[in-house]
Amino acid sequence: MKKMLLVLFLITATFSMITSFRSGVNLSQASNPGDTLLYPAEKHFSNIQQLTFGGDNAEAYFSFDGKWLIFQKTYAKEGIPCDQMYIGKVPAMGEKFEYKLVSTGKGRTTCGFFTKDGKHVIYASTHLGADSCPPVPDRKKYGNKYIWPLYSSFEIFMADLNGKIVKQLTNSPGYDAEATLSPDGKKMIYTSTKDGDIELYIMDLATGKEKRITNIPGYDGGAWFSPDGKKLIWRASRPKTEAEKKEYNDLLAEGLVAPTNMEVWIAEADGSNPKQVSSFGQANWAPAYMPDSKRIIFASNHEYKRGFPFNLYTMNEDGTNLTKISRDNGFDAFPMFSPNGKKIVFCSNRNNGGTRDTNIFIADWVE
Repeated sequence: MKKMLLVLFLITATFSMITSFRSGVNLSQASNPGDTLLYPAEKHFSNIQQLTFGGDNAEAYFSFDGKWLIFQKTYAKEGIPCDQMYIGKVPAMGEKFEYKLVSTGKGRTTCGFFTKDGKHVIYASTHLGADSCPPVPDRKKYGNKYIWPLYSSFEIFMADLNGKIVKQLTNSPGYDAEATLSPDGKKMIYTSTKDGDIELYIMDLATGKEKRITNIPGYDGGAWFSPDGKKLIWRASRPKTEAEKKEYNDLLAEGLVAPTNMEVWIAEADGSNPKQVSSFGQANWAPAYMPDSKRIIFASNHEYKRGFPFNLYTMNEDGTNLTKISRDNGFDAFPMFSPNGKKIVFCSNRNNGGTRDTNIFIADWVE
């Protein structure tokens, strides 16, 4: 979920979940004809570069100075059975992207983010629960529904760039993950089930004091502050019918959620004046404010009743001026702009040789 829960699943016979919740969703296509780095209609991308090659690479996010990326990776061929956290310097055009492990190598991790000082990272991990990867839910038990696990062993940690954990930021009996930081680096917004529902909380990193900022039944996650620090944006489900509410609560009781119907929400930075922005139907998620703190970029499958592809879109914060940005036939998601607004990083199934691999791509942004 928020930028922080990535898990392996099949959503259809040809798609699999790549892990995420900040983290979010991550679906991959079994075959991807016409491999390319750039599609003709992708007018907003220039000098696109593929950074990873193989495995499930997701939730790649810039450091505050724009010089580093943090991301999560699963790749059984390299001995990474479930998501671990990596960091690497953003390479110059044509250079190889070099990265190193910054998590413990135990359990499953998700939703990494750099701190303001550039000397630490935060991420969620299940390693206190067990050294092994937590079990993946049996989808057959739930009618093959597309579901995410809310592992109660997820807690949020701060580590230095050598991977040494210096602080545990959360400690609750429920799921704690999907964290990002405010532009001044002083506050952390994250998702937790500590009060019985899937809600958003803001924590002051210096004092540890926190405030719950969502109170409507349904999943709230994958939240970000706007670049100017004045607003919040996140994805949310809002079950309305009695059948929807029952399904939501039944899954939640088992530590699960079905994220197939989500819309984009915004609020003031303190959580006041929440409002729903999108009403497109299906899964609209991984939203973030663009550099002007007015427009929004997000991932969605709303054009396709079959549930895929997922592409990137932009819109105004009132939901108008919807514009399709990416064109891959499988999965494009997890967009983030560099702090100066000149570059965008995202994850995609493109150019994967017909595999289910999801890789990280970076490009210059063209208005």
